[in-house]
Amino acid sequence: MMKPLLWLVRTTVFLLVLLAGPALISACSSQSGQSWRDADRSSAGIAPLPSQTEKAIVQVYGARAYNWRGNFAVHTWIATKVRGASTYEVHDVTGWGYKAVRSRPGEPDTAWYGNPPMLLADLRGEKAGAAIINIHTAIDAYPFANEYKAWPGPNSNTFVAWVIRQVPELNVALPNIAIGKDYLADGVFAKAPSGSGYQFSLNGYFGLMASIREGVELNILGLNIGIDPLALAVKLPGIGHIGLRDPWMDRSTWHKAPVMEQVSDAN
Repeated sequence: MMKPLLWLVRTTVFLLVLLAGPALISACSSQSGQSWRDADRSSAGIAPLPSQTEKAIVQVYGARAYNWRGNFAVHTWIATKVRGASTYEVHDVTGWGYKAVRSRPGEPDTAWYGNPPMLLADLRGEKAGAAIINIHTAIDAYPFANEYKAWPGPNSNTFVAWVIRQVPELNVALPNIAIGKDYLADGVFAKAPSGSGYQFSLNGYFGLMASIREGVELNILGLNIGIDPLALAVKLPGIGHIGLRDPWMDRSTWHKAPVMEQVSDAN
């Protein structure tokens, strides 16, 4: 009698831990009920204007998803600018339109329907130019170009994780709340998006990742909980990364003055 009761108590506590973060985010959110038509989509001013630099640029962004989905997850996207171009091209996946994948001219750092963007990676110069070629090749080969499923994938985070895995210049660690990043295109084993470790995933529902960049993440129904020892951090569902160091900063610079991750000054 005691064993089933103990199992029930442990399961209940574990589920409460998984859902505590999304519940806290929901309680603190001011977005509930806001129409997408009225939501902020303005530029955050993070990316340099094309008129300010000739260099090629690649940036990866994330922002809380729209409305209640933002209690659980972020939406991620990639922005590119070839050398000398007068505009950026934004690459992402959405659940509307006849095709899931979108590549279009636009501002790279706009709010995602009221939620401010966060810069996850920034490449410039020759390294960015090489990455852009590989990014376009990866986009063309994306296996879910006409598919979208918010949970557990394939979704916007599945797309960005796929592209990152195919582009050696992008060793980006996506947030643990990027639900869908663990939805794999082929099989149950793959490299971690950053390329610094490996992961096991059962269609995005359950999985485990161990990586230098991402740390250790356990995926339960798309909600990831984990630790990042190098960043002195824990990762909680809904809340995300809580630690003493910026997880998206180049880790070789942690003993130096802060430098934005992966920025190259090459022409």
